[in-house]
Amino acid sequence: MLDPRQTRRPAPVEEDGVPLVDAVAPAQGPPAPPPGVAVVRGLRRLCGPGVVVAVAYVDPGNFATNTEAGASLGVRLLWVVVVASAAAMLVQYLAAKAGSVTGRSLPELCRDRYPKGVNRFLWVQAEIVSMATDVAEVLGAAVALSLLFGLPLPVGGLLAGAFGVGLLALRPQGRRRFEAAVAALLLVVLACYVYQVLTVGAFAGAAAGLQPSLAGQGAALLAAGIVGATVMPHAIYVHSSLASTHRIPLRTHRFDIVASLSAAAFVNVSILLVAATVLSGGRLGEATDTLTAAYEGFGAVGAGMAAAFALALLVAGLAASGVGTLAGDIVMAGFVRRRIPLVTRRLLTLGPAMLVLCLQGSTTQALVLSQVVLSFGVPFALLPLVHITADRALMGRQVNRRLTTVLAVVITLLVCALNVAVISALFTG
Repeated sequence: MLDPRQTRRPAPVEEDGVPLVDAVAPAQGPPAPPPGVAVVRGLRRLCGPGVVVAVAYVDPGNFATNTEAGASLGVRLLWVVVVASAAAMLVQYLAAKAGSVTGRSLPELCRDRYPKGVNRFLWVQAEIVSMATDVAEVLGAAVALSLLFGLPLPVGGLLAGAFGVGLLALRPQGRRRFEAAVAALLLVVLACYVYQVLTVGAFAGAAAGLQPSLAGQGAALLAAGIVGATVMPHAIYVHSSLASTHRIPLRTHRFDIVASLSAAAFVNVSILLVAATVLSGGRLGEATDTLTAAYEGFGAVGAGMAAAFALALLVAGLAASGVGTLAGDIVMAGFVRRRIPLVTRRLLTLGPAMLVLCLQGSTTQALVLSQVVLSFGVPFALLPLVHITADRALMGRQVNRRLTTVLAVVITLLVCALNVAVISALFTG
């Protein structure tokens, strides 16, 4: 029989008078991280490709078109924002599915399947789309910096371009860092519009804007701008590329897309409704530029309203400043297997925006027109996307259901019809 004293655990050894942890004591888990670190880690876990894409849906082009629509037509084009936001969720899911299932971006898939001439055309129009996106981002951020800090517009444009390069510099350090940084900026935009909506009660008359109608001067052009700002062709290319590197189930992609784009949809709806509530009926400021006039109009309600508008515009422009450049890199690498340094690309795409800023042109008009250009680029991204995701030989069990393909084709046809209406409106006045 064992002596009970032999089974007694030895006393803890001390070192420098401090008891050490008993070797046979239950293992202690790692210490809890500080609250701030825990929040950041949680944010990084929730981030996915949908967050990066969502930022593209709340760029300054959305501010310009939705503010212009709300100020000039009230809530009449709210239905366009809602329908376009719902369509965007389906489109982005198809983009994520194409990238996740095949492991390749949409431009790469097009290069493998279409003739060289078709790919060259798709590449050129995609580069134009990416450049139009960069114009919107830089112009919006420059206007916001001017409103908040009184900086000259060209200086603000240069700072916005530099920030975009800095944001893209996070990608080589880790995908999660880049996505978490973008998510944090998106949350700032969301918070600004929650404040504005609660301040003016903007959703009170929203139901009246859900009846489809294009009545009103310039309604068709503004509707095309809203579609171009909401169904983003360059976001399709970016999403397919990012999803190709995320080894996560499609159901996770679906959740990521619905959550991220719902936040973007709330912002877009809020922009239009707040503008309709505060700025319609001739209550814009005296400035000729809509964004500046909107800032003045919000200032008449309160300094907080004006500051929230300008801050949201600034953060939206800065957050989206790298996405257009990233899209250009993705389409060039995918369609023609070439790359140029991102800094060089940023400088090249900065040119048109700086030209507008230096010539003191109408920034709002340039922003709205940039969104119209994006609208014309949507069919050339959607048609290949629908064709590829409906190919059973390529997609296997994840091939589109017939209803999904029909809905995607209907979205494409509606965008094409809207573009025809815009051309008609431009030529007939």
